[in-house]
Amino acid sequence: MLTFTRTFKDGRTDQVNMTPDALIVAGWTGRDEAALNHHIEELAAIGVPRPSSVPVFYRNAATNVVQTGRLEVLGPDTSGEVEPVIVALNDGLWIGLGSDHTDRKAETMGIALSKQLCGKVMGGALWKFEDIAPHWDRIIIRAYAKIDGERVLYQEGPLALMRDPVDLMTRYGRAFVANTIIFCGTIGAKGGIRPAARFDMELEDPVLNRRMTYGYDITVLPVVT
Repeated sequence: MLTFTRTFKDGRTDQVNMTPDALIVAGWTGRDEAALNHHIEELAAIGVPRPSSVPVFYRNAATNVVQTGRLEVLGPDTSGEVEPVIVALNDGLWIGLGSDHTDRKAETMGIALSKQLCGKVMGGALWKFEDIAPHWDRIIIRAYAKIDGERVLYQEGPLALMRDPVDLMTRYGRAFVANTIIFCGTIGAKGGIRPAARFDMELEDPVLNRRMTYGYDITVLPVVT
């Protein structure tokens, strides 16, 4: 069961619990299709399989969604990706913050496999999608990573770079039903994708003057043959 604190644009808050029935991890959700195709070719050159469609919707086990301050992973080849996350509840769509933590070594064997191997970390805050839909493009998504003992800016950009939830539902072919969680894709990493000891993420809403944040430490478990 996941617990969320929901904040409305008038400042009201409430709390809701939900047990997800389905987890969808959307990939290749950038709006610039030429840039996406270029990136697909770059990854293909290093052995990462091409997606079957753009965007693509990977099904993961719903139990992969975790709210934790410490994520355990197998081996040193994983990294986080900050993403807006749709939480579909009985009263509509809500937006949260998460990390599509991914095994990069396994990614060369299969993207769907790599998505399944790591927990998908979610924060505990939600904003009502209707409250932010008019200014979705102005919201900033950001991540910091602790690498070699230094906290560095790892990702940053406006949500204008990504498809919004309505666009994703259109391309998915149907509305997202209640008790579904959808990771909405990410933006490029500054300096390239690389592992970190800690991953901090945030959404900044400059219109309603608010911010949601969450972070977690990464514990690397040994690979034993």
